[in-house]
Amino acid sequence: MDPATTTASAVKATLQTGHVYAMAASFLIAGLVFGYLMRGAKAPAAATHVANRVAQPSVPVNAAVGRKTPTLGDMKQMADKQAAPLLTKLAKDPNNIALLMQVGAIYHTTHQFKEAAGYYEKAVQADPRNVALHTKLASSLYRNGDVDEAIAQLNRGLSYDPKDASSLFDLGMIRLQGKGDGKGALAAWQKLLKSNPQLSPDRKATVQQLMAEVLTTQGDLSAIHGARRQ
Repeated sequence: MDPATTTASAVKATLQTGHVYAMAASFLIAGLVFGYLMRGAKAPAAATHVANRVAQPSVPVNAAVGRKTPTLGDMKQMADKQAAPLLTKLAKDPNNIALLMQVGAIYHTTHQFKEAAGYYEKAVQADPRNVALHTKLASSLYRNGDVDEAIAQLNRGLSYDPKDASSLFDLGMIRLQGKGDGKGALAAWQKLLKSNPQLSPDRKATVQQLMAEVLTTQGDLSAIHGARRQ
């Protein structure tokens, strides 16, 4: 996403009520891209860069199903086939984090989020202080519909590294998109900016734009969330 103006006044000129949700969804559909980009060298070597996974899926979907749109069943079969040799290795070394991450990435990329979360959960159990693992697990949990546990995983990771930029960004996105919690999103992003002054200008602009839009639509977000609870 190209950086946009970071001032609330510019946002107000073009904002529509649902715009902030659309922007949030664009990040979440891509697997919470910003979070993975922020982690950089801290990510385990076996993990595939999420942006590359989105642009070039590890499973050749079109080739495998004759260029027709695959069903979830088709994608599950392809994921099982691709994961099979890794699972054979895991049977002999069940706590191998690199293998668990690879299998989790295969299933997440093919939209088998429950299976992906299962392997990321095993990786977290093997290395509970690894913040990157908590973030990946949170992404799969969120995509599988478990918003509360996704937030819990991010908070667990943040208990080990309260300044982790990727976790803070993802926490804000999930609070906004999954819970309609604009205030919670703002709190996470404010902490992100305050504790990470080294953010590149484009990353900082992205966060500031989201914050400006939430501030502009705060009343609408609160009304929507309140209506859902009634």
